[in-house]
Amino acid sequence: MIEHPIPRTEFLGLHFDGLDMEGALAWIAARSAQSPFAYLVTPNVDHMVRLAKFGGDLRRAYDEADLLLCDSRVLAGLARRAGVQLPVAPGSDITKALLDRLEPGDRLCLIGGTPDHLVRLGQRYPALIFVQHVPPMGLLHDAGARAAAIEAAAQAQARITLLAVGSPQQELIAWEMRRADTVRGTALCIGASVNFLTGGERRAPLLVQKAGLEWAWRLASNPRRLAKRYLIDGSAIFPAVWRWSRARRRS
Repeated sequence: MIEHPIPRTEFLGLHFDGLDMEGALAWIAARSAQSPFAYLVTPNVDHMVRLAKFGGDLRRAYDEADLLLCDSRVLAGLARRAGVQLPVAPGSDITKALLDRLEPGDRLCLIGGTPDHLVRLGQRYPALIFVQHVPPMGLLHDAGARAAAIEAAAQAQARITLLAVGSPQQELIAWEMRRADTVRGTALCIGASVNFLTGGERRAPLLVQKAGLEWAWRLASNPRRLAKRYLIDGSAIFPAVWRWSRARRRS
């Protein structure tokens, strides 16, 4: 892990870095394709609930991240009610702003997505160089496929590696990249950001985002896929915050 003097704040067992989006972009901009490997994770409510179930290597993947930022205004709101201030730095916003600001000729490795994503990214950012590795399904339980993805990233020699294989696979791969010690530059766990960048999925309007209702926008757009995640699984965050707040008061 890279040592850096960024203040950290503990919430629900994770230590969040005190950076907003501009701070995160400055941190990434200071790194090159030859920099020692570092990775960024941006947990939201869904990630926090899943983390409580998995633990183990997934917990270590978050704990050892070089930059850990709050992706969710909902999560930041819950933290605020518990007396904790977390700057919000949505991963999708970081990814878009980063690609908009990279230097011509910068090389990026996309792990995940579809061949069409690669074409559309090349059309949108013609001054950047993209290479792609598309892993098979079942990545979470396929150590060989994860190793192949890490090898592809190492061969790409990219300044930025975009891990777009969903959580928790992408965080585990980032952590395993660190352990492999064959990849350099900076990796971002970007989830569905590539869908937004290529027009496959629309972001909520800015006012909806600022109101902390982007989850509702996405739920309305795809209720069959997201209803269980947001309305059933996600509700576990409330007792988790209550237990954390109670333990904090006692200590």
